[in-house]
Amino acid sequence: MRIALFCHSLLSDWDHGHAHFLRGIAAELDARGHDVLAFEPEDAASAERLAAARDRDAAAVYPRLCPRRYAPSALDIDAALAGVDVVLVHERNDPELVRRLGEHRARTDRYRLLFHDTHHRLLTDPAAIVRRDLTGYDCVLGFGKSLCELYLRRGVARRAVVWHEAADARVFRPLPGVEKERDLVWIGNFGDGERTAELREFLIEPVRALGLRARVHGVRYPDHALAALADAGIEYAGWLPNHLVPDAFARARVTVHVPRRPYAALLPGIPTIRPFEALACGIPLVSAPWIDAERLFSPGRDYLVARTGAEMTEHLRALLADPDFARGVAEHGRRTVLSRHTCAHRVDALLDLIDELLLRPSFWLAGDEEDELERSGAASGVRRCDPAHHRSPLV
Repeated sequence: MRIALFCHSLLSDWDHGHAHFLRGIAAELDARGHDVLAFEPEDAASAERLAAARDRDAAAVYPRLCPRRYAPSALDIDAALAGVDVVLVHERNDPELVRRLGEHRARTDRYRLLFHDTHHRLLTDPAAIVRRDLTGYDCVLGFGKSLCELYLRRGVARRAVVWHEAADARVFRPLPGVEKERDLVWIGNFGDGERTAELREFLIEPVRALGLRARVHGVRYPDHALAALADAGIEYAGWLPNHLVPDAFARARVTVHVPRRPYAALLPGIPTIRPFEALACGIPLVSAPWIDAERLFSPGRDYLVARTGAEMTEHLRALLADPDFARGVAEHGRRTVLSRHTCAHRVDALLDLIDELLLRPSFWLAGDEEDELERSGAASGVRRCDPAHHRSPLV
């Protein structure tokens, strides 16, 4: 198939964690022989940041991914989508582009149009999603059941299915030959106030209490956060391109996961991509609380759960003191990811959904034509795309 992907940036993950999963999916589709056309705006802030750090460019890791940069006001949608079977539009796109693509889809039955949401914005800033106008979209792919239910409950989408993020197992893997240089590494952006208290409780204070050699990578750290890290003896090392994260994990003995508050408190079942990638790299992980409502993992076996800062301190102490225990947790977590949560698994699910959408009558057929298709297909089990019948998660 020919699949068009519209995203903020495919190769730059500077303050753009969604790029991790998108390029893993694009690379997997490409490896299976599908033609992937990626489109990103020429003024994407993440891509501009990447241009200043070419020596660490992800293009060398993903040489076959060559996104086409466009001027939003000059984009010819007819030309861009010529011969395309499926269009995947990520949430971090300009609302006007999202609207234009929906209107274009409503005028043609040549392809299927999917909206991909990997953010809490529908909950915390619903007007931002409503402005995108998803009435022309065939389906929403949400990265958690709670988010998909929100789309349906609020009537924003006609259909929503679960499509969790996952690890690109070609890139995220153990590097056993790399020497350990520190006790702990944490990789993540500051969070714009969404986890300030949590970072202090579950990262800064446990590191201070144990006197660990620790390093933090990420962007958007204000002065007060940098001061808190320094006061705890934590090295702040700035942005790290995501394809270099496996090396950073390999040089540390343990890592932690500190989810943002909207996911931990209001959207249960959404871990975001970091735990998938860490577990794929085979590093022991201790997580601050989040509700694994969809049973993606086996908490306590794939990773340890710390309900308080004191528990985080004790879990880190135990892992660092007992290499066999740490190895057992890391190996269990990696096996779980490789068996269920790689980009290959998510592509399998995506292709199953696409097959279903392409085979079923379109939402956008004229009434008489749709009625005729339903009558002619009744004997073979063809049914109309009723959202009430299609809410099973794709995981």
